[in-house]
Amino acid sequence: MATAAVGPLGLLWGWLWSERFWLPQNVSWADLEGRGDDYPRARHLLSVYPLAAGIFSVRFLFERFIAKPCALRLGIEDNRSEVEPNAILEKVFISITKNPDKKRLEGLSKQLDWDVRKIQCWFRHRRNQDKPPTLTKFCESMWRLIFYLCIICYGVIFLWLSPWFWDTRQCWYGYPFQPLSKGLFYYYIVELAFYWSLMFSQFIDIKRKDFLMMFVHHLATVGLITFSYINNMVRVGTLVLGLHDFADCWLEAAKLANYAKYQRLCDTLFVIFSVVFMITRLGLFPLWILNTTLFESWEIIGPYPSWWFFNGLLLILQVLHIIWSYLIARTALKALIRGKVSKDDRSDVESSSEEEDEAKNTKGLSDNNSGNGANCVNGHLGDSYWAEE
Repeated sequence: MATAAVGPLGLLWGWLWSERFWLPQNVSWADLEGRGDDYPRARHLLSVYPLAAGIFSVRFLFERFIAKPCALRLGIEDNRSEVEPNAILEKVFISITKNPDKKRLEGLSKQLDWDVRKIQCWFRHRRNQDKPPTLTKFCESMWRLIFYLCIICYGVIFLWLSPWFWDTRQCWYGYPFQPLSKGLFYYYIVELAFYWSLMFSQFIDIKRKDFLMMFVHHLATVGLITFSYINNMVRVGTLVLGLHDFADCWLEAAKLANYAKYQRLCDTLFVIFSVVFMITRLGLFPLWILNTTLFESWEIIGPYPSWWFFNGLLLILQVLHIIWSYLIARTALKALIRGKVSKDDRSDVESSSEEEDEAKNTKGLSDNNSGNGANCVNGHLGDSYWAEE
């Protein structure tokens, strides 16, 4: 029985670690093992999981003892109010709809002997009650910003001294017999642990409209980092990591300014983020990264099965870059043309602006000043004029 069980497991293990898949032609695992422990090993990745748990713990402490006091100092508070309990409206809200139409509102008005306006306010405040407070969102973004700034500083210093940063063909000369330095190991392991922590925390963090897209992004990123480490494609992997982190920090900074209601600063940071995102994701990534992984590597080492898989993951990322670029450009254009973004396009907006809109409508204000809409503050773009990445 034991022999019968070992047989299929041995075949599966041999298939997972097939040299024909992982390594170029005429290279074997024995060739790498014979060169000592100065090369990437799959067992090194076991240290990622306790490190990811440690990063999550640090995040919890940071948000509670550093980010939250900063938010309170800026006047950001968890000021959500509880709605007046009503069993009938609560049942409609949970079981039927959170946004009742005119006909249902009139029916509820007769049933409860409330006016329609009061019922609309109840549903609006009830929806707000389920939304995460700005304080929570501020703490999340501040944590990510600090991490990105730290890892970017380390990455810039490390890559500046790396020859493959200046000549991407150095990523493939001598491959796969390229020793792993301690600096490169730390860079890779910390980045991988951070993205593992993001993947798990995404299920307990604030739910946004792009949840599925971000989950695919995190999954592709973790797979890409893990695969490239095992396959010793870490040199080009550091270029990919550095390129992505550089744009993300501007997004988190724009969020912080938005939550703190510094609209001029938020506008400026969002413009910078948009420009950096377009340059890095639509310009440098295909012209610099994909060029070396698809063409320079083909010329120097030639294609093999894992080469196709690696480039497939990179192309998935590029597709996501195009989708996000379209969303960012569309949202920015709407904001510039109309001065506001329609509520359907928001991803993590509070509904204070909804209250202002409805209050204006019910008071009969018909001066057609929609150009200054609920999302404009002193002529600037309002709380949620840019899409979540």
